[in-house]
Amino acid sequence: MSYQKARKDYILHELWEKDCPSDPVELLDKWLHEAHSDSEDANAMMLSTVNEDHEPSNRIVLLRALNSDGIVFYTNYESDKGRQMGSNPNVALNFFWSWIERQVRIQGRVERLSDAESDTYFASRPRESQIGAWASAQSSSIGSRQELDDAVRALEIKYNGVAIPRPKFWGGYLVRVRYFEFWQGRANRLHDRIAYTKNEMGWSIDRLSP
Repeated sequence: MSYQKARKDYILHELWEKDCPSDPVELLDKWLHEAHSDSEDANAMMLSTVNEDHEPSNRIVLLRALNSDGIVFYTNYESDKGRQMGSNPNVALNFFWSWIERQVRIQGRVERLSDAESDTYFASRPRESQIGAWASAQSSSIGSRQELDDAVRALEIKYNGVAIPRPKFWGGYLVRVRYFEFWQGRANRLHDRIAYTKNEMGWSIDRLSP
């Protein structure tokens, strides 16, 4: 494959200021619903963090709630991303929906949800996912896949017939957003980019050059 010759023109949609609500959460929610109509992975987002040596890393996590406070996701507090967010709460998110030629860039500060909020969400998860949260010491080295499978079986026996509690090392995060950028692909690489920046009065809206 020649990557230099790989080309796609973007022609599906346009993004005009008149169509942008004053609250960017409203627009993000609209785009998520439109993306979800063609894919069950529409709530997958790239989470970028920085470690103590200022080295960036990213990975895909799933959006689990969107409201006026911000964006919510869940993970292991002791994972690489958990430790990085503990030392530096500034994070970036990115949604990319190639099938509708859109992406959203987000910047903000992350904070943990309350134990009660994390407990409520954990209780709603499939039982297999609850077991998985206990079995995985996320990001740590393990000897083999068999070691993980054995841990799962042991936990299935331990919690057979009883409710599974949330691990204290697992829970939710809220990203309090200070910047949104909505990117709509357009023909000839002349894309639409609308940025929302948080200020004391609410949100300022700017069009950015592609």
